[in-house]
Amino acid sequence: MYQRQYLRTEPQTTAHLAQTMSLLKMNNDELVDEVEKILNENPALERVDEIRCPQCNRKLNPGQICPKCSQPKSTDVEDAIVFLSPRTDFQFSNESLSSGDDYQMDEFTPDVMELPEYILRQIVYDLPENEREIAAYIIMQVNEDGFVTETNASIAQYFHVPLSKVEKIRKTIMRADPIGVCAVSPEAAMSIQLEMLAEATDIPSFYSNIVEKYLSTLSKKDYKKVAQDLDLSESDVRKAEHFISENLNPYPGRASWGSRKNDRVVQENVYSNPDIIVKYLNNDPNQSLIVEIIVPYGGNLQISSIYKKAMQQSEDQKKDDLKPDYEKANLFIKCLQQRNNTMRRMLEKITKYQVDFIRKGAKYINPITRADLAEELEVHESTISRAVANKSLQLPDGKIVPLSRFFDRSLGVRTELKEIINKESKKKPLSDSKIAEILNQKGYDLARRTVAKYRAMENIDPAYMRKKHDNETKQS
Repeated sequence: MYQRQYLRTEPQTTAHLAQTMSLLKMNNDELVDEVEKILNENPALERVDEIRCPQCNRKLNPGQICPKCSQPKSTDVEDAIVFLSPRTDFQFSNESLSSGDDYQMDEFTPDVMELPEYILRQIVYDLPENEREIAAYIIMQVNEDGFVTETNASIAQYFHVPLSKVEKIRKTIMRADPIGVCAVSPEAAMSIQLEMLAEATDIPSFYSNIVEKYLSTLSKKDYKKVAQDLDLSESDVRKAEHFISENLNPYPGRASWGSRKNDRVVQENVYSNPDIIVKYLNNDPNQSLIVEIIVPYGGNLQISSIYKKAMQQSEDQKKDDLKPDYEKANLFIKCLQQRNNTMRRMLEKITKYQVDFIRKGAKYINPITRADLAEELEVHESTISRAVANKSLQLPDGKIVPLSRFFDRSLGVRTELKEIINKESKKKPLSDSKIAEILNQKGYDLARRTVAKYRAMENIDPAYMRKKHDNETKQS
Protein backbone atom coordinates (compact mmCIF):
# COMPACT_ATOMS: atom_id res chain seq x y z
CA MET A 1 0.00 0.00 0.00
CA TYR A 2 2.66 2.51 1.03
CA GLN A 3 4.85 1.38 -1.83
CA ARG A 4 2.09 2.01 -4.37
CA GLN A 5 1.48 5.49 -2.93
CA TYR A 6 5.19 6.32 -3.15
CA LEU A 7 5.36 5.21 -6.79
CA ARG A 8 2.42 7.43 -7.69
CA THR A 9 3.58 10.63 -5.99
CA GLU A 10 7.32 10.56 -6.69
CA PRO A 11 7.12 11.13 -10.48
CA GLN A 12 4.71 14.05 -9.95
CA THR A 13 7.11 15.62 -7.43
CA THR A 14 10.03 15.17 -9.81
CA ALA A 15 8.05 16.68 -12.71
CA HIS A 16 7.04 19.65 -10.54
CA LEU A 17 10.62 20.33 -9.51
CA ALA A 18 12.02 19.91 -13.02
CA GLN A 19 9.45 22.21 -14.62
CA THR A 20 9.82 24.84 -11.90
CA MET A 21 13.60 24.88 -12.36
CA SER A 22 13.17 25.14 -16.12
CA LEU A 23 10.77 28.09 -15.81
CA LEU A 24 12.96 29.74 -13.20
CA LYS A 25 15.88 29.93 -15.62
CA MET A 26 13.83 31.74 -18.28
CA ASN A 27 13.82 35.49 -18.69
CA ASN A 28 10.59 37.29 -19.55
CA ASP A 29 10.91 36.92 -23.32
CA GLU A 30 11.57 33.19 -23.00
CA LEU A 31 8.72 32.83 -20.50
CA VAL A 32 6.23 34.47 -22.87
CA ASP A 33 7.27 32.04 -25.62
CA GLU A 34 6.91 29.08 -23.26
CA VAL A 35 3.42 30.15 -22.14
CA GLU A 36 2.30 30.58 -25.75
CA LYS A 37 3.72 27.16 -26.61
CA ILE A 38 1.89 25.43 -23.73
CA LEU A 39 -1.36 27.25 -24.56
CA ASN A 40 -1.16 25.99 -28.13
CA GLU A 41 -0.29 22.43 -27.10
CA ASN A 42 -2.61 21.88 -24.14
CA PRO A 43 -6.39 22.30 -24.57
CA ALA A 44 -6.88 22.11 -20.79
CA LEU A 45 -5.07 25.44 -20.26
CA GLU A 46 -6.61 28.78 -21.15
CA ARG A 47 -5.80 32.46 -20.74
CA VAL A 48 -8.65 34.82 -19.85
CA ASP A 49 -8.56 38.56 -20.35
CA GLU A 50 -9.25 39.08 -16.67
CA ILE A 51 -6.06 40.39 -15.03
CA ARG A 52 -5.27 39.45 -11.44
CA CYS A 53 -2.37 40.19 -9.13
CA PRO A 54 0.02 37.20 -9.29
CA GLN A 55 0.64 37.62 -5.57
CA CYS A 56 -2.75 38.17 -3.87
CA ASN A 57 -5.09 37.33 -6.77
CA ARG A 58 -6.85 40.72 -6.57
CA LYS A 59 -8.62 41.70 -9.80
CA LEU A 60 -6.84 44.56 -11.59
CA ASN A 61 -7.53 46.91 -14.46
CA PRO A 62 -5.29 46.74 -17.57
CA GLY A 63 -1.94 48.41 -16.82
CA GLN A 64 -2.69 48.67 -13.10
CA ILE A 65 -0.28 47.53 -10.40
CA CYS A 66 -1.72 45.94 -7.29
CA PRO A 67 -2.71 48.69 -4.79
CA LYS A 68 -2.22 46.24 -1.92
CA CYS A 69 1.04 44.48 -2.76
CA SER A 70 2.75 47.68 -3.93
CA GLN A 71 2.26 49.45 -0.62
CA PRO A 72 5.10 49.87 1.94
CA LYS A 73 5.12 47.16 4.59
CA SER A 74 6.75 49.48 7.14
CA THR A 75 7.74 53.11 7.67
CA ASP A 76 11.44 52.29 7.34
CA VAL A 77 12.73 53.66 4.00
CA GLU A 78 15.42 50.96 3.98
CA ASP A 79 12.73 48.30 3.48
CA ALA A 80 12.11 47.88 -0.24
CA ILE A 81 8.63 47.26 -1.63
CA VAL A 82 8.95 44.06 -3.67
CA PHE A 83 5.95 42.79 -5.60
CA LEU A 84 4.88 40.88 -8.70
CA SER A 85 3.39 42.93 -11.51
CA PRO A 86 1.19 41.56 -14.34
CA ARG A 87 1.77 44.65 -16.49
CA THR A 88 2.83 44.08 -20.08
CA ASP A 89 2.76 47.73 -21.19
CA PHE A 90 5.85 48.91 -19.28
CA GLN A 91 8.71 50.63 -21.05
CA PHE A 92 12.26 51.12 -19.92
CA SER A 93 13.61 54.62 -19.41
CA ASN A 94 15.34 56.38 -22.30
CA GLU A 95 17.97 57.40 -19.77
CA SER A 96 19.39 53.91 -20.12
CA LEU A 97 20.53 54.91 -23.60
CA SER A 98 22.06 58.18 -22.54
CA SER A 99 25.23 58.97 -20.64
CA GLY A 100 27.49 56.55 -18.81
CA ASP A 101 30.60 54.66 -19.80
CA ASP A 102 28.89 51.26 -19.82
CA TYR A 103 25.73 52.27 -21.68
CA GLN A 104 26.66 54.14 -24.79
CA MET A 105 24.37 54.09 -27.78
CA ASP A 106 26.68 52.04 -29.99
CA GLU A 107 26.43 49.12 -27.54
CA PHE A 108 22.96 48.57 -28.96
CA THR A 109 24.33 48.19 -32.48
CA PRO A 110 24.02 44.50 -33.40
CA ASP A 111 26.79 44.43 -36.02
CA VAL A 112 29.78 43.90 -33.74
CA MET A 113 32.37 41.39 -34.86
CA GLU A 114 33.05 38.61 -32.38
CA LEU A 115 36.65 37.82 -31.41
CA PRO A 116 36.87 34.39 -33.17
CA GLU A 117 35.68 35.90 -36.46
CA TYR A 118 38.10 38.82 -36.06
CA ILE A 119 41.06 36.47 -35.55
CA LEU A 120 40.09 34.13 -38.39
CA ARG A 121 39.81 37.00 -40.88
CA GLN A 122 43.40 38.00 -40.13
CA ILE A 123 44.98 34.60 -40.67
CA VAL A 124 42.76 32.79 -43.15
CA TYR A 125 44.81 33.76 -46.21
CA ASP A 126 48.08 32.95 -44.48
CA LEU A 127 47.09 29.30 -44.18
CA PRO A 128 46.61 26.60 -46.82
CA GLU A 129 43.03 25.44 -47.21
CA ASN A 130 43.74 22.12 -45.47
CA GLU A 131 44.86 24.00 -42.31
CA ARG A 132 41.97 26.47 -42.06
CA GLU A 133 39.58 23.95 -40.51
CA ILE A 134 42.10 23.23 -37.75
CA ALA A 135 42.61 26.96 -37.16
CA ALA A 136 38.87 27.54 -36.94
CA TYR A 137 38.54 24.66 -34.47
CA ILE A 138 41.20 26.18 -32.19
CA ILE A 139 39.81 29.71 -32.43
CA MET A 140 36.21 28.69 -31.67
CA GLN A 141 37.34 27.32 -28.30
CA VAL A 142 38.80 30.61 -27.07
CA ASN A 143 37.46 31.64 -23.64
CA GLU A 144 36.86 35.16 -22.33
CA ASP A 145 40.49 35.46 -21.19
CA GLY A 146 41.73 34.56 -24.67
CA PHE A 147 42.94 31.06 -23.79
CA VAL A 148 42.36 27.64 -25.35
CA THR A 149 43.30 24.97 -22.84
CA GLU A 150 43.30 21.99 -25.22
CA THR A 151 46.83 20.82 -25.95
CA ASN A 152 48.44 20.70 -29.37
CA ALA A 153 48.83 16.92 -29.01
CA SER A 154 45.11 16.32 -28.47
CA ILE A 155 44.24 18.59 -31.42
CA ALA A 156 46.72 16.74 -33.63
CA GLN A 157 45.22 13.41 -32.57
CA TYR A 158 41.69 14.67 -33.26
CA PHE A 159 42.52 15.78 -36.81
CA HIS A 160 45.00 12.93 -37.50
CA VAL A 161 47.76 15.36 -38.47
CA PRO A 162 51.38 15.75 -37.34
CA LEU A 163 51.94 17.63 -34.09
CA SER A 164 54.26 20.04 -35.93
CA LYS A 165 51.38 21.18 -38.15
CA VAL A 166 49.19 22.09 -35.16
CA GLU A 167 52.07 23.89 -33.47
CA LYS A 168 52.67 25.96 -36.62
CA ILE A 169 48.96 26.86 -36.96
CA ARG A 170 48.66 27.79 -33.30
CA LYS A 171 51.73 30.01 -33.44
CA THR A 172 50.23 31.81 -36.46
CA ILE A 173 47.05 32.43 -34.47
CA MET A 174 48.93 33.63 -31.39
CA ARG A 175 50.74 36.25 -33.47
CA ALA A 176 47.44 37.73 -34.67
CA ASP A 177 45.71 40.63 -32.93
CA PRO A 178 45.30 40.47 -29.93
CA ILE A 179 48.78 39.01 -29.59
CA GLY A 180 48.89 35.85 -27.47
CA VAL A 181 45.27 34.84 -28.08
CA CYS A 182 44.66 31.05 -28.08
CA ALA A 183 47.61 30.44 -25.77
CA VAL A 184 47.14 27.92 -22.96
CA SER A 185 48.15 30.24 -20.10
CA PRO A 186 49.13 33.82 -19.21
CA GLU A 187 52.79 32.78 -19.36
CA ALA A 188 52.43 31.44 -22.90
CA ALA A 189 50.52 34.53 -24.05
CA MET A 190 53.09 36.91 -22.57
CA SER A 191 55.97 34.89 -24.05
CA ILE A 192 54.70 35.37 -27.59
CA GLN A 193 54.11 39.07 -26.90
CA LEU A 194 57.69 39.36 -25.66
CA GLU A 195 58.97 37.48 -28.69
CA MET A 196 57.23 39.91 -31.06
CA LEU A 197 58.44 42.95 -29.12
CA ALA A 198 61.98 41.60 -29.35
CA GLU A 199 61.70 41.72 -33.14
CA ALA A 200 61.36 45.50 -32.96
CA THR A 201 63.49 46.46 -29.96
CA ASP A 202 66.35 45.16 -27.85
CA ILE A 203 65.08 43.14 -24.89
CA PRO A 204 67.38 41.27 -22.47
CA SER A 205 67.13 37.51 -23.03
CA PHE A 206 66.47 36.76 -19.34
CA TYR A 207 63.09 38.52 -19.58
CA SER A 208 61.69 35.44 -21.29
CA ASN A 209 62.93 33.21 -18.46
CA ILE A 210 61.17 35.42 -15.93
CA VAL A 211 57.92 35.35 -17.91
CA GLU A 212 57.99 31.59 -18.36
CA LYS A 213 58.99 30.57 -14.81
CA TYR A 214 58.86 33.40 -12.28
CA LEU A 215 55.63 35.40 -12.69
CA SER A 216 54.23 33.95 -9.49
CA THR A 217 57.44 34.75 -7.62
CA LEU A 218 57.41 38.32 -8.95
CA SER A 219 53.81 38.79 -7.85
CA LYS A 220 55.03 38.15 -4.27
CA LYS A 221 57.77 40.78 -4.73
CA ASP A 222 60.43 38.12 -4.09
CA TYR A 223 63.09 39.79 -6.23
CA LYS A 224 65.89 38.11 -4.31
CA LYS A 225 64.74 34.61 -5.26
CA VAL A 226 64.56 35.47 -8.96
CA ALA A 227 67.92 37.22 -8.87
CA GLN A 228 69.62 34.24 -7.21
CA ASP A 229 68.10 31.67 -9.57
CA LEU A 230 69.03 33.61 -12.72
CA ASP A 231 72.30 35.04 -11.43
CA LEU A 232 71.08 38.63 -11.77
CA SER A 233 71.05 41.75 -9.62
CA GLU A 234 67.82 42.70 -7.87
CA SER A 235 67.90 45.92 -9.86
CA ASP A 236 67.75 43.94 -13.12
CA VAL A 237 64.81 41.95 -11.81
CA ARG A 238 62.93 45.11 -10.83
CA LYS A 239 63.55 46.59 -14.29
CA ALA A 240 62.22 43.39 -15.85
CA GLU A 241 59.11 43.49 -13.69
CA HIS A 242 58.48 47.12 -14.67
CA PHE A 243 58.86 46.31 -18.37
CA ILE A 244 56.56 43.28 -18.11
CA SER A 245 53.85 45.16 -16.23
CA GLU A 246 53.97 48.06 -18.68
CA ASN A 247 54.08 46.15 -21.95
CA LEU A 248 52.63 42.64 -21.62
CA ASN A 249 49.03 41.54 -21.19
CA PRO A 250 48.42 38.20 -19.42
CA TYR A 251 44.79 38.04 -20.66
CA PRO A 252 44.81 38.78 -24.42
CA GLY A 253 41.10 38.04 -24.84
CA ARG A 254 40.31 41.00 -22.63
CA ALA A 255 42.64 43.37 -24.45
CA SER A 256 41.59 46.02 -26.93
CA TRP A 257 41.32 44.58 -30.41
CA GLY A 258 40.03 45.59 -33.81
CA SER A 259 38.95 49.11 -34.65
CA ARG A 260 38.58 51.68 -31.90
CA LYS A 261 34.82 51.55 -32.34
CA ASN A 262 34.72 47.81 -31.77
CA ASP A 263 37.45 47.55 -29.16
CA ARG A 264 35.23 46.11 -26.47
CA VAL A 265 36.68 42.92 -25.13
CA VAL A 266 33.66 40.66 -25.11
CA GLN A 267 30.37 42.36 -25.71
CA GLU A 268 28.04 41.81 -22.78
CA ASN A 269 24.47 40.82 -23.40
CA VAL A 270 22.52 43.87 -24.52
CA TYR A 271 19.23 44.15 -22.69
CA SER A 272 16.16 46.03 -23.82
CA ASN A 273 13.04 45.39 -21.74
CA PRO A 274 14.11 44.44 -18.20
CA ASP A 275 12.73 41.58 -16.13
CA ILE A 276 12.72 43.71 -12.98
CA ILE A 277 12.19 47.47 -12.59
CA VAL A 278 13.50 49.35 -9.55
CA LYS A 279 12.27 52.87 -8.82
CA TYR A 280 11.92 55.22 -5.88
CA LEU A 281 8.56 55.61 -4.16
CA ASN A 282 6.96 58.76 -5.57
CA ASN A 283 10.19 59.25 -7.60
CA ASP A 284 11.84 60.56 -4.43
CA PRO A 285 15.39 59.22 -3.80
CA ASN A 286 14.86 59.75 -0.07
CA GLN A 287 11.99 57.26 0.01
CA SER A 288 11.77 53.48 -0.27
CA LEU A 289 12.77 51.45 -3.30
CA ILE A 290 9.97 49.90 -5.33
CA VAL A 291 10.95 46.61 -6.95
CA GLU A 292 8.50 45.53 -9.65
CA ILE A 293 9.01 41.94 -10.87
CA ILE A 294 7.35 41.75 -14.26
CA VAL A 295 5.07 38.77 -14.92
CA PRO A 296 4.89 39.22 -18.69
CA TYR A 297 2.20 36.89 -20.01
CA GLY A 298 -1.05 38.81 -20.53
CA GLY A 299 -4.25 37.77 -18.81
CA ASN A 300 -4.81 35.08 -16.20
CA LEU A 301 -3.90 31.42 -16.76
CA GLN A 302 -6.38 28.81 -15.54
CA ILE A 303 -7.84 25.40 -16.27
CA SER A 304 -10.30 25.69 -19.13
CA SER A 305 -13.89 25.71 -17.87
CA ILE A 306 -14.99 23.84 -21.02
CA TYR A 307 -12.35 21.18 -20.39
CA LYS A 308 -13.38 20.75 -16.73
CA LYS A 309 -17.00 20.39 -17.79
CA ALA A 310 -16.08 17.80 -20.40
CA MET A 311 -14.25 15.77 -17.77
CA GLN A 312 -17.17 15.91 -15.37
CA GLN A 313 -19.62 14.72 -18.03
CA SER A 314 -17.40 12.00 -19.53
CA GLU A 315 -17.46 8.34 -18.77
CA ASP A 316 -14.51 6.76 -16.97
CA GLN A 317 -12.60 5.69 -20.11
CA LYS A 318 -12.93 9.11 -21.75
CA LYS A 319 -12.12 10.82 -18.47
CA ASP A 320 -8.86 8.87 -18.26
CA ASP A 321 -7.97 10.12 -21.75
CA LEU A 322 -8.59 13.74 -20.73
CA LYS A 323 -6.84 13.55 -17.38
CA PRO A 324 -3.16 13.85 -18.55
CA ASP A 325 -3.71 17.25 -20.19
CA TYR A 326 -5.64 18.43 -17.13
CA GLU A 327 -2.80 17.38 -14.80
CA LYS A 328 -0.15 18.98 -17.04
CA ALA A 329 -2.05 22.28 -17.15
CA ASN A 330 -2.55 22.25 -13.40
CA LEU A 331 1.12 21.47 -12.86
CA PHE A 332 2.20 24.27 -15.21
CA ILE A 333 0.13 26.85 -13.31
CA LYS A 334 1.58 25.69 -9.98
CA CYS A 335 5.13 25.79 -11.34
CA LEU A 336 4.63 29.34 -12.61
CA GLN A 337 3.41 30.38 -9.18
CA GLN A 338 6.42 28.72 -7.58
CA ARG A 339 8.77 30.49 -10.02
CA ASN A 340 7.23 33.87 -9.28
CA ASN A 341 7.35 33.30 -5.54
CA THR A 342 11.04 32.34 -5.70
CA MET A 343 11.83 35.46 -7.73
CA ARG A 344 10.01 37.65 -5.20
CA ARG A 345 11.78 36.13 -2.19
CA MET A 346 15.15 36.42 -3.90
CA LEU A 347 14.65 40.07 -4.89
CA GLU A 348 13.61 40.94 -1.35
CA LYS A 349 17.00 39.72 -0.11
CA ILE A 350 19.03 41.17 -3.00
CA THR A 351 17.60 44.67 -2.61
CA LYS A 352 18.17 44.48 1.14
CA TYR A 353 21.85 43.58 0.73
CA GLN A 354 22.53 45.81 -2.28
CA VAL A 355 20.58 48.93 -1.32
CA ASP A 356 23.77 51.04 -1.36
CA PHE A 357 24.73 49.73 -4.79
CA ILE A 358 21.28 50.56 -6.15
CA ARG A 359 21.18 54.03 -4.57
CA LYS A 360 24.83 55.13 -4.83
CA GLY A 361 26.51 53.11 -7.57
CA ALA A 362 28.68 50.07 -8.29
CA LYS A 363 31.47 51.15 -5.95
CA TYR A 364 29.19 50.38 -3.01
CA ILE A 365 28.41 46.78 -3.95
CA ASN A 366 28.08 44.39 -1.03
CA PRO A 367 30.09 41.24 -1.85
CA ILE A 368 27.54 38.45 -1.43
CA THR A 369 27.53 35.08 -3.17
CA ARG A 370 24.80 32.91 -4.59
CA ALA A 371 25.67 30.35 -1.89
CA ASP A 372 25.10 32.94 0.87
CA LEU A 373 21.72 33.85 -0.55
CA ALA A 374 20.73 30.22 -1.06
CA GLU A 375 21.53 29.43 2.56
CA GLU A 376 19.42 32.32 3.81
CA LEU A 377 16.46 31.40 1.62
CA GLU A 378 16.93 27.70 2.47
CA VAL A 379 17.16 26.62 -1.15
CA HIS A 380 19.90 24.95 -3.20
CA GLU A 381 22.56 27.21 -4.74
CA SER A 382 21.55 25.98 -8.20
CA THR A 383 18.08 27.45 -7.61
CA ILE A 384 19.60 30.90 -7.13
CA SER A 385 21.83 30.43 -10.17
CA ARG A 386 18.80 29.63 -12.32
CA ALA A 387 16.79 32.54 -10.92
CA VAL A 388 19.62 34.96 -11.71
CA ALA A 389 20.51 33.57 -15.15
CA ASN A 390 19.62 35.66 -18.22
CA LYS A 391 17.67 38.22 -16.18
CA SER A 392 18.10 41.99 -16.28
CA LEU A 393 17.16 44.75 -13.88
CA GLN A 394 16.51 48.44 -14.51
CA LEU A 395 18.05 50.68 -11.85
CA PRO A 396 16.38 53.90 -10.66
CA ASP A 397 18.66 55.94 -12.96
CA GLY A 398 17.32 54.05 -15.97
CA LYS A 399 20.36 51.87 -16.62
CA ILE A 400 19.65 48.21 -17.34
CA VAL A 401 22.13 45.71 -15.88
CA PRO A 402 22.28 41.91 -15.71
CA LEU A 403 20.96 40.59 -12.42
CA SER A 404 24.21 38.65 -12.03
CA ARG A 405 26.03 41.95 -11.49
CA PHE A 406 24.79 42.00 -7.88
CA PHE A 407 27.01 38.96 -7.25
CA ASP A 408 30.13 40.32 -8.95
CA ARG A 409 32.62 40.57 -6.10
CA SER A 410 35.15 42.43 -8.25
CA LEU A 411 32.75 45.18 -9.33
CA GLY A 412 33.56 47.58 -6.49
CA VAL A 413 37.31 47.45 -6.96
CA ARG A 414 36.96 47.67 -10.76
CA THR A 415 34.93 50.84 -10.30
CA GLU A 416 37.66 52.24 -8.05
CA LEU A 417 40.24 51.26 -10.66
CA LYS A 418 38.38 53.15 -13.39
CA GLU A 419 38.14 56.24 -11.19
CA ILE A 420 41.88 56.12 -10.49
CA ILE A 421 42.71 55.86 -14.20
CA ASN A 422 40.24 58.62 -15.11
CA LYS A 423 42.10 60.98 -12.76
CA GLU A 424 45.63 60.04 -13.84
CA SER A 425 47.95 62.28 -15.83
CA LYS A 426 47.50 61.66 -19.55
CA LYS A 427 51.19 62.38 -20.11
CA LYS A 428 52.31 60.02 -17.36
CA PRO A 429 49.69 57.27 -16.90
CA LEU A 430 49.89 54.92 -13.93
CA SER A 431 51.41 51.46 -14.24
CA ASP A 432 49.51 48.44 -12.96
CA SER A 433 51.96 48.20 -10.06
CA LYS A 434 51.25 51.80 -9.06
CA ILE A 435 47.50 51.27 -9.35
CA ALA A 436 47.85 48.19 -7.12
CA GLU A 437 49.63 50.34 -4.51
CA ILE A 438 46.85 52.96 -4.60
CA LEU A 439 44.16 50.30 -4.32
CA ASN A 440 46.00 48.69 -1.41
CA GLN A 441 45.94 52.06 0.35
CA LYS A 442 42.18 52.13 -0.19
CA GLY A 443 41.83 48.72 1.47
CA TYR A 444 41.91 46.42 -1.57
CA ASP A 445 44.63 43.78 -1.22
CA LEU A 446 45.44 43.07 -4.87
CA ALA A 447 48.47 41.83 -6.76
CA ARG A 448 49.62 43.58 -9.93
CA ARG A 449 48.43 40.69 -12.11
CA THR A 450 44.95 41.00 -10.64
CA VAL A 451 44.96 44.71 -11.44
CA ALA A 452 45.99 43.87 -15.00
CA LYS A 453 43.10 41.44 -15.31
CA TYR A 454 40.54 43.90 -13.91
CA ARG A 455 41.88 46.65 -16.17
CA ALA A 456 41.51 44.34 -19.17
CA MET A 457 37.98 43.40 -18.07
CA GLU A 458 37.12 47.10 -18.16
CA ASN A 459 38.66 47.34 -21.65
CA ILE A 460 41.35 49.79 -20.52
CA ASP A 461 44.67 49.78 -22.33
CA PRO A 462 48.01 49.30 -20.52
CA ALA A 463 49.88 52.42 -19.41
CA TYR A 464 52.13 52.73 -22.46
CA MET A 465 49.06 52.77 -24.76
CA ARG A 466 47.22 55.33 -22.61
CA LYS A 467 50.08 57.79 -22.73
CA LYS A 468 49.37 60.97 -24.70
CA HIS A 469 51.98 63.36 -26.05
CA ASP A 470 51.70 67.13 -26.02
CA ASN A 471 50.01 67.44 -29.43
CA GLU A 472 47.47 64.71 -28.56
CA THR A 473 46.70 66.33 -25.22
CA LYS A 474 45.99 69.67 -26.90
CA GLN A 475 43.69 68.07 -29.48
CA SER A 476 41.70 66.20 -26.81
